[in-house]
Amino acid sequence: MKSSGVFTTFLKLGLGSFGGPIAHLGYFRDEFVARRRWLDEAEFAQLLAICQALPGPASSQLGFAVGLLRGGWVGGLLAFLGFTLPSALLMFGLALLAPQLDGPLAASLVHGLKLVAVVVVAHGLWGMARSLLPDGPRALLAVLAGGAMLALGAVWLQLALIGAGAVLGLVLCRHVPPLPGAGLRVAYGRGAGWVMLALFLAGLAAALALSGGGATLAALAAAFYEAGALVFGGGHVVLPLLEQSTVASGWLAYDDFLAGYGAAQVVPGPMFSLSAYLGALVPTGQPPALGATVALLALFLPGLLVVAAVLPLWGSLARLRGAPAAIAGINAVVVGLLAAALVGTVAPAGLRGPADVAIALGALAVLLWKRVNLPWVVAAIVATTLVVQASAASL
Repeated sequence: MKSSGVFTTFLKLGLGSFGGPIAHLGYFRDEFVARRRWLDEAEFAQLLAICQALPGPASSQLGFAVGLLRGGWVGGLLAFLGFTLPSALLMFGLALLAPQLDGPLAASLVHGLKLVAVVVVAHGLWGMARSLLPDGPRALLAVLAGGAMLALGAVWLQLALIGAGAVLGLVLCRHVPPLPGAGLRVAYGRGAGWVMLALFLAGLAAALALSGGGATLAALAAAFYEAGALVFGGGHVVLPLLEQSTVASGWLAYDDFLAGYGAAQVVPGPMFSLSAYLGALVPTGQPPALGATVALLALFLPGLLVVAAVLPLWGSLARLRGAPAAIAGINAVVVGLLAAALVGTVAPAGLRGPADVAIALGALAVLLWKRVNLPWVVAAIVATTLVVQASAASL
């Protein structure tokens, strides 16, 4: 096991990996397969399949897994720290600056970031629907889940719908192909894997028991751990989960939440670093740095625990008869949950008139058909919004 060089390699990726989770996977393949040869193509494909099948942020989990394979537990932690630290510090800095931003210019900037959230969520939803809803049964599951969320909107409903997706997937998605099940060599055995899985489940049980109520550090940790444990399908799906935890609970204003989500699209590294921004703003009565740290670790921890648990167990788990169907059902439901978030909250908060609709549709068209890098699109949205708002104010 060689942990030397892991931190600096992942720090470089954390400073330069723009474009979101899918782009991160491309950066990782170039770095670890083509350039450094830490993995071969088969091993990278196996890790990718594992991380995409599990709850949590796939790119961060894949990086953590590469660190585990390269340098054991120390390598895994160094990989996580290097990849996450730059974006976490940037988002924490934004949270410290947020109360100082006032006036028409700041309001226009915040509105531009809300439009960014509309475009990014719509783009993510389009991509997820194309890949995760390839047939009628899965499309039906997505529509039912989205409709239920829009009609009822209860905090507990998301967990119930995800569970229902797993059960219904066993019936409706029996035709999906099996999961790849080759083994990977890690520095620990199945016993440690089962311990990690038990810790993941114990953390989820504690989070469900402690969630709700006032804005305390314990409630903050519980809310973010629960969100991190239930994020199937990519970083964008964390939006409705964190919105329920921080906005619906009354901890944060929705404008502040969406502004942070929009800003998270600009910084390099994992989208989950939004948690540092949110944790710093939630009024727990503790220093912002402590809130940011608790939220950040709580959101990432379940995904890291579950990938560490599954690596030595994957060969057996992948062969379980209903595993592919259950995962397909869960993924279909999370597409519906993201659609409900877009229709029910994100779009109404960001689209205030015809000019906003035109900006959002134009930016979405550029992302879908021109394949321009996301940071450039974000900059264009914010700049256009500032110009439009200034022109309207001068009339």
